[in-house]
Amino acid sequence: MKLKKKIHLFSTLLMFILLVLATVLIYFLFERMSHNTEYDQLLGRAKELTAELSKLETEVDAGMVLRAFIPANGAISIIDSNDKQLINVQSLAGLGKVDGHVNPGNSYTIDQFEGTEALSISMPIIWPTGEVVTMRMTQLLTDVEENMRVLKYVLIGVTTFAMIPITLSSMTLGRIVTQPIENLITAMNKSRQSGTYEKLTGVVNGNDELTQMERTFNEMMEQLEQNFLKQEQFVSNASHELKTPLTVIESYSRLLARRGFENREVVSEALNAILSETDRMKEMITQMLDLAKSSGSQAFEFAQVDLTQLLSGAVKPLRQAYGREIIMEEDGPAIVETDGKFVKQLLFILLDNALKYSEREVFASIQDQQDVVEITVKDYGKGIPQSALPHIFDRFYRVESDRSRKTGGTGLGLSIAKEIADGLGATLTIESVVDMGTVIRVLIPKNRKVLSEF
Repeated sequence: MKLKKKIHLFSTLLMFILLVLATVLIYFLFERMSHNTEYDQLLGRAKELTAELSKLETEVDAGMVLRAFIPANGAISIIDSNDKQLINVQSLAGLGKVDGHVNPGNSYTIDQFEGTEALSISMPIIWPTGEVVTMRMTQLLTDVEENMRVLKYVLIGVTTFAMIPITLSSMTLGRIVTQPIENLITAMNKSRQSGTYEKLTGVVNGNDELTQMERTFNEMMEQLEQNFLKQEQFVSNASHELKTPLTVIESYSRLLARRGFENREVVSEALNAILSETDRMKEMITQMLDLAKSSGSQAFEFAQVDLTQLLSGAVKPLRQAYGREIIMEEDGPAIVETDGKFVKQLLFILLDNALKYSEREVFASIQDQQDVVEITVKDYGKGIPQSALPHIFDRFYRVESDRSRKTGGTGLGLSIAKEIADGLGATLTIESVVDMGTVIRVLIPKNRKVLSEF
């Protein structure tokens, strides 16, 4: 059974049950109120009769008084202490002889007389002879039964007619609830059959759960499409980038196979080229793995760290590795709440890039500001054209392929740096002028509260 039919059936059945329960409750409440009203009226008549009987001195006139107070369609009986009926006046034959059940919580009984309910009350009185007797007054509930019959028909009619809008509303509700789900199923089937990322059309702005579900689905499909395109581009670029060093290694290996046993210069050139391309390919693979990790859900561990110590820890080994001067400027400790491991990796990438693409010294500085700490890495290299700056953080993007191959660049370093900065909540900016150099700034928030505001 489809969800729409299930919702329609369930909501209709639920509303029908609630309506029937409400109808039954109204019916019995009205019946109880009617009985109580008849009881109050009958009790008032009985009290008046008791007052009149108390004025009599003999029981000769008692029958006349009883007949004067007899209810319409009713009866009055006087019963002595031995349950013997002394006198009985009635408007219908046999009415005063019925017995019934006592209504709980009330001092009246409900009897059945020829298919009609009869309400009776009993109370002790002093008979003109001085004897204490029981007076029983009975009233047929003809009007009450007629009213209850009319009420029953009215309630049945109301329930029947009320089911029409209830049925229509349940059908509408089922359509409202299931239509977005059917749209989702249709979109997913189209995506599965065509291999595309279908989105829902006509999604309006709203705050209800169904609209949010449609909007979330569209956002998810858009993100999946972007991730697929990035993955496709990544695989294509990675294949292209890895193919080049493999081709170089293969060509020099064949050269060694042909002339390596005869010419030592060829051997030296080939081995140097093979080692260089091997190192570059190894670095590229390492960076690609780092990039794949940074694309996933990183477990950042935020704690209080000193950025000055981190920068110093990154500068010292790079000075030794490159044999170059790295001038570090700082004003003392710079404490922030961040992940020191990823910050150090970010600094290594930025300093390594500055050393690769420049010949002079490199400057690295830390400036403690109000809510953030600014780290600056500056070089005096060839610089980056303005047209290339918007793409500088793209994967495998290189300003000049020849220059990158000479320096061993892969076009992955700044992309990894950007993703690390985003994960840390830091801001990474780059400024460059051709033939003058490049300046990269990293703004790291001091605490998590500031991070939430960025």
